[in-house]
Amino acid sequence: MRYAIEAEGLVKRFDETVALAGVDLAAAEGTVLGLLGRNGAGKTTAVRILATLARPDAGTARVGGHDVVRSPDKVRKLIGLTGQYASVDENLTGAQNLFMIGRLLGMSRPDAWARAAALLARFGLSGAAERGAKGYSGGMRRRLDLAASLVGDPRIIYLDEPTTGLDPHARVELWDVVRALADDGVTVLLTTQYMDEADQLADAIAVLDRGTVVASGTPDSLKAEVGGQRLEVRPARPEHREAVAGILAGLAGREPERRRDVLWVPVSDLSLPPEVFRRLDEAGIPVAELSVRHPSLDEVFLALTKTSGAPEDPAGQQEPAATMERTPA
Repeated sequence: MRYAIEAEGLVKRFDETVALAGVDLAAAEGTVLGLLGRNGAGKTTAVRILATLARPDAGTARVGGHDVVRSPDKVRKLIGLTGQYASVDENLTGAQNLFMIGRLLGMSRPDAWARAAALLARFGLSGAAERGAKGYSGGMRRRLDLAASLVGDPRIIYLDEPTTGLDPHARVELWDVVRALADDGVTVLLTTQYMDEADQLADAIAVLDRGTVVASGTPDSLKAEVGGQRLEVRPARPEHREAVAGILAGLAGREPERRRDVLWVPVSDLSLPPEVFRRLDEAGIPVAELSVRHPSLDEVFLALTKTSGAPEDPAGQQEPAATMERTPA
């Protein structure tokens, strides 16, 4: 397996604050690596090091086979970066924004205009090409911002919380763009606090907490690691909750957990769900929901990051909008 991003033992300190305390990361070519963590976990610091915007105090990192400290210029030719907030020039049109970046990257005027037109079409912005970016919706601005990071055709993209502040429709639109990038063989490093986003997009996940990777793997493997399948029952009538609890306890050999009006028990034997259904039917207890499922990624994240009071990530605090496109050689 070929890795587009590799990091070993990354350490970064800001005065007395340890933002990264020995982080290992690996992203295979053409995949999406989700980097999860609460505010201050070290996500933005890791991205800044991998983007050559900060130097690690210890450890090594290679992007596209190049060391980020020894060969930063080579790394920059391979990557695109979109920060947490859109950084396009509001006084320019969508087409002018992309044309300007193309010229900065050394393209000829015809090539820069052609690249701008191609990207606007790819991101569904052709109809707004001649409109000022200040008139774009939040979702359109984020798509334009992502298009800007692709002007130089990078094979590795860093998306640092790209859907922050977007409405649900705009988030789904951006998810489609990320999926298309991965399908085209682009490697994506995605930092996010939205568990559903990581579940939808990531081939692999690394969970950061207090500057260290506390867990890594595929979404399904992390769910299995934290807890196997569970049987959830939601009685149709509140007065039946205790009766349902008694049936679950008797069959599962333990008291059920409760979350609002849902009761659940772990499933270690696949004969449990049909037996619970039979007992409920015999007791004449109607249920609004009876399902077997894995824990959600939200539940996995909470289980893996139970400790509180994580230190602030100075890089993320000071430069939340750091954005960089490929630079000319």
